[in-house]
Amino acid sequence: MESIEAEKPLSRQNTCGSLLQQLQQIWDEVGESDEERDKILLQLDQECLDVYKRKVDLAVKSRAHLLQTLADARVELTNLLSAFGEKTYVGIPERTSGTIKEQLEAIAPALEKLWEQKDEKIKEFSDVQSQIQKISAEISGTSDQVDNLTVDESDLSLKKLDEFHAQLQDLQKEKSDRLHKVLEFVSTVHDLCAVLGMDFFTTVTEVHPSLNDATGVQSKSISNDTLAGLAKTVLALKEDKKQRLQKLQELATQLIDLWNLMDTPHEERSLFDHVTCNISASVDEVTIPGALALDLIEQAEVEVERLDQLKASRMKEIAFKRQSELEEIFAHAHVEIDSEAAREKILSLIDSGNVEPTELLADMDSQILKAKEEAFSRKEILDKVEKWMSACEEESWLEDYNRDENRYNASRGAHLNLKRAEKARILVNKIPALVDSLVAKTRAWEQDRGITFTYDGVPLLAMLDEYAMLRQDREEEKKRMRDQKKFHEQFSKDQEAFGATPSPARPLSTKKVVGPRANGGANGSSGRRLSLNSHQNGSRSINRDGKRDTRPVAPVNYVAMSKEDAASHISGTDTLPATP
Repeated sequence: MESIEAEKPLSRQNTCGSLLQQLQQIWDEVGESDEERDKILLQLDQECLDVYKRKVDLAVKSRAHLLQTLADARVELTNLLSAFGEKTYVGIPERTSGTIKEQLEAIAPALEKLWEQKDEKIKEFSDVQSQIQKISAEISGTSDQVDNLTVDESDLSLKKLDEFHAQLQDLQKEKSDRLHKVLEFVSTVHDLCAVLGMDFFTTVTEVHPSLNDATGVQSKSISNDTLAGLAKTVLALKEDKKQRLQKLQELATQLIDLWNLMDTPHEERSLFDHVTCNISASVDEVTIPGALALDLIEQAEVEVERLDQLKASRMKEIAFKRQSELEEIFAHAHVEIDSEAAREKILSLIDSGNVEPTELLADMDSQILKAKEEAFSRKEILDKVEKWMSACEEESWLEDYNRDENRYNASRGAHLNLKRAEKARILVNKIPALVDSLVAKTRAWEQDRGITFTYDGVPLLAMLDEYAMLRQDREEEKKRMRDQKKFHEQFSKDQEAFGATPSPARPLSTKKVVGPRANGGANGSSGRRLSLNSHQNGSRSINRDGKRDTRPVAPVNYVAMSKEDAASHISGTDTLPATP
């Protein structure tokens, strides 16, 4: 401490003046000349000036550097605030007074904090932009070609960051939507491959390798090419499914037709239930795995081919079965056909081989369809013919019942016959209206179709006309019998008046109108067939051409009689004597 204190007076004493004084003392002792002294003093002044000048230059440079540093700091501060989108900062002094160093010291803390914020913002921007870049690359399908990320440091504002976040959200939503679509497509491909019996993994990885189940959901490709490839694959699979279903339904229809044609047992049909179960299904309804596999379709094709070959060998049996169906339809409709000639024609066609079996069966099916239409058009008229025939049968029974002398006896079943007679009289009274209606409908049918309505080969209008004439003959016969009865009653009275004995009475014969006879089927019910009974003496018959035969025929009475006519007829036949 003492040495330091000793040096301080010494340093205070070593000033320029003291040194100069010391130098002059030395010069005096030495005896330097004035010129030499002036030269040395001039040299000392120059050296002092140079030292001051260097110091000033250094000071100027230092000041200029500080000013530049201050200016750069202010520019950096302004740029950071601009990049952050802010106008002011809390840590920046509002006034710029004080020395340069004071100003630098005032700005430095705020600048340091802004630099730290800048680094944080750059990292935040980098994270957001990297996610945007990654998702954009996934969508475009260039995830393996990602460029180096560059953050624009000139705009690190919250507004810009919000824009990047909004863009990222949109891309994330688009990625989610695309991923959902991809998964839907993959699920659809899986279902279609299952129905078609195809390998799902091979099919889906042909579109993109990342679509197999081993890859995570977030790692699956969502690019435009992948979506387009999946859509194309689904469309191709759906078209394939549609074509296969159409093919399978055609085969199923052929199988059912062949089974029905050859009466295939249910056990054999059940072997192909997996084929026929989809015969009327739509494309979307077929979801069972393997339902449209190629081996299943090939199996159905083989079975159809086998049944086709079997059908060719049983063609005659099948054709005759169709012919029997056709004959049955015509028989129920009371239309006569030449069955023997039709069967001979079928045999000749099959034996000649000039017609395909399918064409022959199709033609016969067409005939059956036309026959059913014909039968349907005749049904209303045939129903009325059936009612007419039933009424005629009841009329015939009523005739026989009225001629029975013991009909009122208390025999077993007499009350049932009495009830039937009452119902028969009501039914017989409806015959004229029924015949008129039948004639009108038959004529309308013939006018509409331009052909004659025949019943078992006989024109129905001719039959009805014959029935009307016979009914008129019956009315005339009844009138003649009543006149004859009156004559005999008067003759008997005259005989009794003169005392003569009347001759024994003999019954008068009656006539029946031609009516239906039991002979063949009618409408598949009672099996009646209408016959004109042309072998009876005194009637007119109708041939199949509709022309009247004038040979005498005895008509059978089918004309309805009232209770009074029946009673008078019975009394006349019981008591009236024969004429001499």
